[in-house]
Amino acid sequence: MAFDGIYLYSLIQELKSSMINLKIDKINQPEKDEVILTLRGREQKKLLISASSNCPRIHFSTYQKENPKQAPMFCMVLRKYLIGGKILDIRQLDTDRVLCIDIECNDELGFQSMYSLIVEIMGRHSNISLVRQRDNKVMESIKHISFDVNSYRVLYPGVNYVFPPKSSKLNPFNTTSQDISSIILENNLGFDDNIFSKLFTGIAKPLSKELFLLATAKNITLNENTILDFTINTLNSLLNNKDHVIYLDNGIFKDFSFFNLISLKEYETLHFDSHSELLDIYYVNKDKQERLSNRGQELHRLLHTNIERCKKKISILESTLKDCEEKDSIKLKGELLTSYIYSINAGSKSVELLNYYSDTEEYITISLDENKSPSENVQNYFKKYNKLKKSEENAIAQLALANEELEYLNSVDSNLNNVETYTDIEDIKSELMDSGYIKFKKNPKNKNKPSKPMHFISSDGIDIYVGKNNIQNDFLTLKFASKTDVWLHAKNMPGSHVIIKTTDVPEQTLEEAATLAAFYSKGKNSSKVPIDYTAVKNVKKPSGAKPGMVIYYTNKTIYAEPKELDLKKLK
Repeated sequence: MAFDGIYLYSLIQELKSSMINLKIDKINQPEKDEVILTLRGREQKKLLISASSNCPRIHFSTYQKENPKQAPMFCMVLRKYLIGGKILDIRQLDTDRVLCIDIECNDELGFQSMYSLIVEIMGRHSNISLVRQRDNKVMESIKHISFDVNSYRVLYPGVNYVFPPKSSKLNPFNTTSQDISSIILENNLGFDDNIFSKLFTGIAKPLSKELFLLATAKNITLNENTILDFTINTLNSLLNNKDHVIYLDNGIFKDFSFFNLISLKEYETLHFDSHSELLDIYYVNKDKQERLSNRGQELHRLLHTNIERCKKKISILESTLKDCEEKDSIKLKGELLTSYIYSINAGSKSVELLNYYSDTEEYITISLDENKSPSENVQNYFKKYNKLKKSEENAIAQLALANEELEYLNSVDSNLNNVETYTDIEDIKSELMDSGYIKFKKNPKNKNKPSKPMHFISSDGIDIYVGKNNIQNDFLTLKFASKTDVWLHAKNMPGSHVIIKTTDVPEQTLEEAATLAAFYSKGKNSSKVPIDYTAVKNVKKPSGAKPGMVIYYTNKTIYAEPKELDLKKLK
């Protein structure tokens, strides 16, 4: 179900019961379009407000996010005016996706001032603005909007705040049947599954379809006289009997709602006690992966460009090797011409000679350049042979290097698809700098401390380590692991090095380590992935090999399903 006005209406009732009269203790801005207010009361609460284009929302959150070293301007303005302020009210603009948090604060002179933190949850138009109530002045907005972007209103410090354009639709809790009849008549609306979203503010198409299904299930005929009573009674019933649900499709979050959806009744469900608990779980993975993907887009483009370059180079080298396959035939012709040079007439276009290398002693026809002497024709064939021989030797060497580079780039791309934090992205960026794919120099003053490999505890209480990039893979395999530890890796595909810190591995631990190796590999979306495992002493790094590239022997293979495991994870 969409995060529409009705969902926000229900959410505000929950927020009101927990936020009123709490004081703002801290303000952080971990993302460019997201702020977190730490509220002080009997217990500390963190209110997350996001103006993300794809995941705009507001709810209490328990997840920790890393804050930037320097607070953005919007965060600094909020700290200046709102730290220590008391929340007096939370109100919604009709049933639209706009809410106002009224906050009472003391200014620098000790006088009381009232501010409104206005949150607009409107997709790509989402925004957060701090407005001073006495003069309706915008103190700051998380996204600035100039006149050339929006001719209806602007949002930046110093201007008067103007609410988004009011919808022509009706507030379902404050309208009459006569108003409904007028809109239906004016717009010639039919009573299909979108009728509720066309009539009322706050009701998006998914909720409209659910209301239509409820009416159908109850055999209610929708018309100008029945639709208002049905809408109000149904919404009140749903709002009073909350059942916070997330729907899953093969383990993937599909949708959420504050009541049981008829259209998704066949799906697996997760139930929660509050809106905030549901939204925190639902959006944390969706929003996190989206932001990580956006942050890593530049690296993805760089990798894919170089991967395509390697593939093109490999194709050209393979074509060259195919052309070089005729070198032995050319050498043979040169040797035969040498043997029969005195029987060749000058100016001949071709000659037929006995091939004494063949068991059948057949004659072969050899083309000649009529403008060259027999001796020059012989030299011509041997020159061509030597050229093809050198081309073949060079192509074989270059092909090995190109295949090695392609394997390395695919491994980096696989690691980039599995990143979990911004630090992981920076580590991969640093690796690409060291490998020469990113040309600019690193600034040692701003060098971040590299992240550590993932550390899991198996069901048997044994340590399992998983590399997140090729630098970590080399560290785990070549420096950290003991010779008798067990090493695992996805067979014939890019993936993380996995180390089990024990010699005698229980079967359960081996299966869990293999599952981790499958999940953190390029076969992540496969049903089964072959995983090779062996003692660390059997793993070697060839001289001059790129980061993460190793060879191994005397291994065994186990098949594992790539999935997330509920194992204890240490930081």
